[in-house]
Amino acid sequence: MRATFKKINFTFAESSTHKGMPPVLAKTGFTLAEVLITLGIIGVVAAMTIPNLIANTRAHQYRAKFKKAISSLSQAARLSQSLYGYDFAGLDTQCSSNGGSDHPDSIMSVCALFNGTLTGATYYHAATDIKLEQNGNSTNYTAYTPYITSYIASMSNLTNAHAYVLADGTIVAFSPSMGTHGCTLNIGQTLASGYTSTTMASCVGFIDVNGPNLPNKEVSCSSGSNKIEDNNCIVKNDAQHMTDIFPVRFHDGIVEPATAAARYVLKTAK
Repeated sequence: MRATFKKINFTFAESSTHKGMPPVLAKTGFTLAEVLITLGIIGVVAAMTIPNLIANTRAHQYRAKFKKAISSLSQAARLSQSLYGYDFAGLDTQCSSNGGSDHPDSIMSVCALFNGTLTGATYYHAATDIKLEQNGNSTNYTAYTPYITSYIASMSNLTNAHAYVLADGTIVAFSPSMGTHGCTLNIGQTLASGYTSTTMASCVGFIDVNGPNLPNKEVSCSSGSNKIEDNNCIVKNDAQHMTDIFPVRFHDGIVEPATAAARYVLKTAK
């Protein structure tokens, strides 16, 4: 027997609905007021966080370059001891008027030491050859005096100071009197503020990790004492304290921070 099927046609009435079909969603968007409020919130958050990010980035760069410079200078002294038989303790003469011509085979000055061991470094007579940014003008190291602490008073006259610019732009400057005596400490002896012994009085200098660019200001403690013998200095990562100049002392085969602030930065460098 043959089955028959009837074809049924049906349609939805215009006013009818079907339970299986989703409702039509209304088109939505942001109002101008909502957009402006959102942008305002983003601006406030950016204003609060971007300065901190910049300060932290700059502080990281300063710490890394200071640590690198300390390492490079100390390695130079040890290499000189190996190649030429003397380090900072063996210095017996000051740099010549053109320290860049001092040769470690014929003279035992700190300039000769660096000339023979610092790869990629360039000698400068600091007062006349290196121009700094200061108060919107270009000046020289004679005007650098206000940025150097009393702990290294021998650097107060920078007119005849010597300096080297390292391959990464870091400036290393040191007293023109360095070499009057060998720079050495007795075994077990440590640095102290205002150290004026015969063997260390002139063994002072500073490292400017930002070269001639601003801020050209000595690093300082945001809390605690800046005396090297104290252990309570903290340097915050802000523009006022975490700056680009670090006082140092040279002795034996190493270079060490000369202030508590500089030491704190070195200790916290990664």
